[in-house]
Amino acid sequence: MALQIGDNAPDFKLYSSDLTEVSLEAFKGKKVIIHFFPMAFTGTCTEQLCTMRDNFSFYEGINAEVLGISVDSPFSLAKFKEVQNYQFPLLSDFNKEVSEAYGSLYPEFVFGLKGVSKRAAFVIDEEGKIIYAEVLEDAKDLPDFKAIDDAVKA
Repeated sequence: MALQIGDNAPDFKLYSSDLTEVSLEAFKGKKVIIHFFPMAFTGTCTEQLCTMRDNFSFYEGINAEVLGISVDSPFSLAKFKEVQNYQFPLLSDFNKEVSEAYGSLYPEFVFGLKGVSKRAAFVIDEEGKIIYAEVLEDAKDLPDFKAIDDAVKA
């Protein structure tokens, strides 16, 4: 069942690219923008996260946290973060539980790879409720950044 606007965002604890545990609960009182992406070092994923990187000061200025989540290992994500200079945490959902909880998991992706995060974006308000949800079926599509920004500003 897909998550809807108004639902409580499923809490999670995942390891980041710097090997610290990050939970959604820790950001209570801030808006959180979660970007799920299929794989580090791929073109559309890089574009998706670079858009967030290039607008980071906007999110920081309104006390919003940005998180990137994929099924890559924390070690791959650390290199990806370093190469692209992302200022926000990249979280490893290696066990696929969070992608599944957010309805953002391909049972089968390209090259027969199973259990890869779908490209998706969620905005969660200060109380932990979902105020924006977009799960894309086509990995070549990008989320609607204007709609995300509007939700964050609201």
